[in-house]
Amino acid sequence: MVKDRTVRLTASGKARLEEELHVLETGKRPALAARIQEATEHGDVSDNGEYEELKEEFVMVEARIRDLAQTLERAEVIQRDADDDSVGLGSRVKLRSDDGEEETWVLVSPEEAHALDGTISTESPVGRALMGCRQGDAPTVTTPGGTIVYTVVEVA
Repeated sequence: MVKDRTVRLTASGKARLEEELHVLETGKRPALAARIQEATEHGDVSDNGEYEELKEEFVMVEARIRDLAQTLERAEVIQRDADDDSVGLGSRVKLRSDDGEEETWVLVSPEEAHALDGTISTESPVGRALMGCRQGDAPTVTTPGGTIVYTVVEVA
C-alpha cells in the first residue's frame, strides 16, 4: 500500500472504517492486552499455546489499527455527480448476468470493498469492466471461473 496516495472513499465507507478503528482501539485491543497480562500472571508463558495465540492476535489487531489509521489520514470522501449516468466510483449498479440473475453493487475503492456489504472494488475484474459503462451496456468480464456477460440494468 502506497502511504502517500489519496484514498477515495464513499461517506458510508469512511464511516464504516472509522467505526472499525474505534472498536479495535477501545474494545478489542484493551481486551487482548488484559488477557495477555492475565496469562503472564499465571506463571511460565514460554510453553503456553494460548499466550502465543493471544500475542499473534494482538499483533494482527495492531497492524489493522495502523492500516485503518493510515487509510483514514489519506481519505478523501467522494461525491457522485447526480447527473452522471456512467459507472464510476460510488455508483450503485444493478446488473443482469447472462444467466438472468440480477445483483446490485456499489463500486468503491479497494480499501472499503466488502462483498457482504454489497460493495465491490473498482480494481476487481467486475469493477474494472463496469467503469465507464452506461445503462444498457453489456461488458464482458473474464474471471478465473470463466467469462460472464453482464447487462447494466441501472446506474445510480
